[in-house]
Amino acid sequence: MGLFESLHIFIISLYALGTVLFLTGLTTGNDKLKRVAIWLAVIGFLFNTIDLSLVLAQDTTALNAGKFYFNILAWCVLAVYFFLWWRLRLEFLAITALPLALLLFVASMALGGIKVVMPPELTALFFGLHIGSLILTLGVLMMAFGAAIAFIYYNRKLKTKEGLSSIGKDVPSLDKFDTVNRWAVVIGFPLFTLGIFSTFFWYWIAPDKHFTWDIMKIGSLAVWFLYAFLFHQRVVLGWRGRKPAILAIWVFAGMCVSLIHHTITFRAMP
Repeated sequence: MGLFESLHIFIISLYALGTVLFLTGLTTGNDKLKRVAIWLAVIGFLFNTIDLSLVLAQDTTALNAGKFYFNILAWCVLAVYFFLWWRLRLEFLAITALPLALLLFVASMALGGIKVVMPPELTALFFGLHIGSLILTLGVLMMAFGAAIAFIYYNRKLKTKEGLSSIGKDVPSLDKFDTVNRWAVVIGFPLFTLGIFSTFFWYWIAPDKHFTWDIMKIGSLAVWFLYAFLFHQRVVLGWRGRKPAILAIWVFAGMCVSLIHHTITFRAMP
């Protein structure tokens, strides 16, 4: 077993153990288990960073590998989570971040044979504008998805006295979940716009690429319009609470379809 294989197994073990410990700590009310889980996530994140750095240092063509994008997406999910943990003290969202990071990192190992086809002269530009911005958007939307689910669930419980007594003292306020949703709109929509419309620039500048409309491009544009509507309602009209939370879930679902689209459309089997 080589260095990279051992490192990957170690990272997966940290993410998996962190996921199990956090869920156990959450259900049993054990704060020590949750703290251990968070620190396991921090260690896994650091080794994930080392792994990505080693991959790029060893082979710059790794940007063409489909596994790299899922790997960096797992890294981005935790990076966004740690930012929210630092700014809002939202430890609770580890219930979303840790399982998703584990799933995405494992998925990156399963996609070793998929390669992204890009003009060599546009690799850095395309990665930065298109893939990079979409990965960041997905990172913030994954956290918004978890916050939206939590908001809807606990908001429903607050409507009954029985639900109020069963929520527990460790659950953050609904305002914090709503803040995550707002940040995902304010930060995520401009990034998603950059990612979507950089595609048109790529087709324009690449001589061997011919732009044609298909169901996936139309679907991606539909997601952009839905995100734009959420951005307008949230920023301009000041929407808060349940409605923007539901819309954030739909936008996230649309982005997941877009991720599948990128995995299928931009691949070439060696």
